[in-house]
Amino acid sequence: MAPPPDSSKTAKLERYNSYIRRVNSTKLLNASSKLLFRATLLIALALVLFFTLNYPPLSSSSTSDHAPHRRSFLSSTFSSAGGAAWEKQVRHSSTPRRPNGFSVLVTGAAGFVGSHCSLALKKRGDGVLGLDNFNDYYDPSLKRARQALLQKHQIFIVEGDLNDGPLLTKLFDVVPFTHVLHLAAQAGVRYAMQNPQSYVASNIAGFVSLLEVAKRANPQPAIVWASSSSVYGLNTENPFSELHRTDRPASLYAATKKAGEEIAHTYNHIYGLSLTGLRFFTVYGPWGRPDMAYFFFTKDILQGKPIDVYRTHDQHEVARDFTYIDDVVRGCLGALDTAQKSTGSGGRKKAPAQLRVYNLGNTSPVPVGRLVGILESLLGTKAKRHVITMPRNGDVPFTHANVTLAGRDFGYKPTTDLATGLRKFVKWYVSYYGVEPRSKKDTRLATAATGTDRPEESD
Repeated sequence: MAPPPDSSKTAKLERYNSYIRRVNSTKLLNASSKLLFRATLLIALALVLFFTLNYPPLSSSSTSDHAPHRRSFLSSTFSSAGGAAWEKQVRHSSTPRRPNGFSVLVTGAAGFVGSHCSLALKKRGDGVLGLDNFNDYYDPSLKRARQALLQKHQIFIVEGDLNDGPLLTKLFDVVPFTHVLHLAAQAGVRYAMQNPQSYVASNIAGFVSLLEVAKRANPQPAIVWASSSSVYGLNTENPFSELHRTDRPASLYAATKKAGEEIAHTYNHIYGLSLTGLRFFTVYGPWGRPDMAYFFFTKDILQGKPIDVYRTHDQHEVARDFTYIDDVVRGCLGALDTAQKSTGSGGRKKAPAQLRVYNLGNTSPVPVGRLVGILESLLGTKAKRHVITMPRNGDVPFTHANVTLAGRDFGYKPTTDLATGLRKFVKWYVSYYGVEPRSKKDTRLATAATGTDRPEESD
């Protein structure tokens, strides 16, 4: 009979094996902890290096809480303040090429008026730096096309929002701007009923954000900014004069623009900022805004869709003082050329500063029905008109600009009638969108439009 197994030896062997397992487990845990620590340290060092290179320290500033078109983390990091290469682009774009030339920050530079003004300024030798948030109020691809056009002319657009205080501060730290042409805004009368907060965030908070940075700049820039003919609201005196009442806005858009004029007065009075407001009257032309009637009328007529043509509640035709883009550009440049220097420094006013407001219109109101007739002739297609009573959405029935003041102070004189201006717009439209001509007239039009690759500028 075999002897029973030695239980004491078996127990010792099991304890030894258990000990070995614990030792190996401890070694593995220690190795894992060291590896994790080293990996965390490496990632932390990489992030510190990344932000050091791509997000230089900013001067202290007050950042607005309002950001209606807030950019993503990656967008702001890579495109807004991207280190030495970014600063080089900013400086190069904003450096004037003519003696005593301006260095101009153009907000809304990828917009309709902004892109035209940027090109006109660059053409005459001024330095131009653009700022735009490329929001989607209308098709951003049109804004990107304008951006590409400006890039061909060595105009750099910083992608950012007016409510990004640190970004604005950085721009003013890098460039001693002599002027700001502030054209960025939430446009459109009717859209304010759908998204009212966007108007407050852009037209009021965004304007204040810009003025806050400008007041602290040394030197302070002179500022020319876009108000609107909408501020005349329910005014019935014609033609509209800068001396007429503007305290009865008919839309939230108009109210925000009127608020802008009062804010401009405040910053001029307290901080010595030189401020000039320009009340635009229905600007139209190549590279225009798709939300404007002349633009979507053209699209709908070509597509055979009906168009709504408004009449007033007392059955009068709605009329607008349509103003061609080249005339408006000349007005903007005239306002810049005659803008006096701001008188403050570091946020303190040292003397009274210039404060102005002007109408920029065509002085010749045209019924919307006549606008449609001109488009029908140019497109060789009859419009399917749907005549309806104007809804109560903030639109006004009639606008008519008195531009005597702008003519006296900087020689503003509109020269383009509606038929001529629409002809240039339609040439651009059929070229840009590749519209197939429907008639011999359209064929000639498309041929004439060939090669139209940039906004028409002032002569």
